[in-house]
Amino acid sequence: MLAGIARLATRAPRQMVAVAVLVLIGTAAFGVPVAGRLSAGGLTDPGAQSSQAKTLLASTFGQGDMPLLITVSSPDGVNSAAARAVGTEIVQTLSHAPAVGAVTSPWTVPPPAAAPLISKDGTIGLIVAGVTGGDNGAPKNAQALIGAAVHDRDGVTVRAGGEAAMMQQITLQSEKDLKIMEGVAIPLSFLVLVWVFGGLVAASLPVAVGAVAIFGAMAALHVITFATDVSIFALNLAVALGLALAIDYTLLLLSRFRDERAAGVQRDDALMRTMVSAGRTVLFSAMTVALSMSTMVLFPIYALKSFGYAGVAVVAFASLAAVFVTPAAIVLLGDRLDSLDLRRWLRRPVAAARPVEESPWYRVAMFSMRRAVAVAFVIVAVLVALGAPFLGARWGVPDDRVLPTTSSPHAVGDQLRTQFSADPAKSLTVVIPDVNGVGVAQLDGYAAALSRVSDVSSVSAPGGTFVGGAPAGPPTAPTAITNGSAYLTVASTAPLYSRASETQLDQLQAVATPAGRHVLIGGTSQVNRDTAGAIASRLGVVLAIIAGITFILLFLMTGSVVVPLKALLLNVLSLTAAFGALVWIFQDGNLGALDTTSTGTLAISIPVLLFCIAFGLSMDYEVFLVSRIREFWLASAQTVADNDKSVALGLARTARVITAAALIMAISFAALSGAQVSFLRMLGVGLTLAVLADATLVRVLLVPAFMHMMGRFNWWAPKSLVRLHERVGFREVPHA
Repeated sequence: MLAGIARLATRAPRQMVAVAVLVLIGTAAFGVPVAGRLSAGGLTDPGAQSSQAKTLLASTFGQGDMPLLITVSSPDGVNSAAARAVGTEIVQTLSHAPAVGAVTSPWTVPPPAAAPLISKDGTIGLIVAGVTGGDNGAPKNAQALIGAAVHDRDGVTVRAGGEAAMMQQITLQSEKDLKIMEGVAIPLSFLVLVWVFGGLVAASLPVAVGAVAIFGAMAALHVITFATDVSIFALNLAVALGLALAIDYTLLLLSRFRDERAAGVQRDDALMRTMVSAGRTVLFSAMTVALSMSTMVLFPIYALKSFGYAGVAVVAFASLAAVFVTPAAIVLLGDRLDSLDLRRWLRRPVAAARPVEESPWYRVAMFSMRRAVAVAFVIVAVLVALGAPFLGARWGVPDDRVLPTTSSPHAVGDQLRTQFSADPAKSLTVVIPDVNGVGVAQLDGYAAALSRVSDVSSVSAPGGTFVGGAPAGPPTAPTAITNGSAYLTVASTAPLYSRASETQLDQLQAVATPAGRHVLIGGTSQVNRDTAGAIASRLGVVLAIIAGITFILLFLMTGSVVVPLKALLLNVLSLTAAFGALVWIFQDGNLGALDTTSTGTLAISIPVLLFCIAFGLSMDYEVFLVSRIREFWLASAQTVADNDKSVALGLARTARVITAAALIMAISFAALSGAQVSFLRMLGVGLTLAVLADATLVRVLLVPAFMHMMGRFNWWAPKSLVRLHERVGFREVPHA
């Protein structure tokens, strides 16, 4: 196939480029509108008991799909004429909106129930409204409601928060961040390409391939939205990864073509050699990255599934565009590929070709192999030490603090955490789907038992409020019996994401239910437990599949069982520094948490996402390097000395591509780290560190050291597997 593409490029380059342009235009036209169909939700497990409780509250009790919280603040107090008028007006607006379920406020409920809705100093009143529309529609409905009702007037300050407002802000902020990321990453990447290639024309080719990859991935995501929900965060990944991978693959092809031409090979033969060697490496690398990222669809959380969709789509478009467009452009442009060389304009002499053995990368490889034990010990020790903070990782679901402190949802969240006697985020809801035949007295007895659980301040039940097992007055929080179902509200003082919170959940689950009925617990702490459990339940399978894919594909490429095992070890090792940095910076708050709000936890989906993406990208560079080493090894007498020389030659031929590609990829991910949504910033920082560590410390230093220590054993496999590889293995041999 690749030889056929090379022959087609020599015969019809204009037609190939024209097809690529049509694909670019078509995918751009269809893909750009995808942002309007994406959702900011999908961070929890829809099958978990907390999600079922939430669904039942929305469908049976009219609580809405997402809470919208509105604070009404007045220095004269919430019962002043101005505050009461504004609050009542907002309640009326919300109550008449078709997208709103139940509405509660200090001005519309009895005094005992109003107390939790008023701040400790009496200046802030809280309106709670349930917004309908699901993960995709509720934030949009909230945006319309906020526009209609949330604005300051008559000396009263009005702010909107809660999950609905938070998701709406995350969607808007992600779209803004995406534009900024494109505006930063593309120009900086282009400058690096100019530095690598010299010519403006050659530097433009990878950017053009990147455009095909990005718009193609957006079009693929648009198609997927007609079948299932897709997270808006997948769009940020598609842009960052699409540009980076397209540049990686195009760089490899162009560099190999230039190497062949520098060796005196004619253009058409050089192109053929490039496509059947480097082109095969590109497709092989893309297959490993895509398969690694595809494992994310196994998680029940659709945000992770969405990253899997985006990853597979962008890798497919990047690799196909690279092997299709690059050879056509090489033939069509000819010598003009190197035109507009800035080195000539800057009067910087173009370096003359010199033997590969005199290149700096060859000397680096030889240095690493001469001191293999010392190099391996020092780098492994450094990476393990940098990764040590990850042992203290604590998990938490994202809340309003993922947004900047200047955002309204974050400000409302801070008000609730600091100025109200009870933080609504700590409250739990116990839903009993079937209470037919269960009396109010039995429900009250159950509520009394729940109120005796540690760190439970009160429980509201149909018959009243219970504290410490005893009645304490009428209900002070929502509670209802409707259509054969019931729910109770549990006020908690246990800090979120703490051991006390986990213990409390265990004790609540252990309380005997009325008449033995099944119950569902909802609330932030239960959501956090369910989300962690959902990811943990699939994580072992995902890791095993990734390891299996890596081993099998590298075996098919190399015929060795040692090289794949070494790749698995080093790929994991390259991630340690990134994982440790996430905890040290974002969880523990060092370096000012990079201008984010540290909550003492990490969003559990981010390390999983980081692993799947970065592991796949590590394989990208592993394939680039090992495939070239394998070429030199097969062409040698295959002695111990030849092993070292093959490693040094392979590194010398690919290190420039790997480091340049890693720098460009780091630029893309660093642009993602500028996102104002903190977990996207966390992902950008982690991916940037992982890519840089892998391309420098691991590929340039550790790989030569390990391969030197293994010697000829690098290429060993049992005889049965040798025979299997001879039948089905891939061979990276230039076309003669």
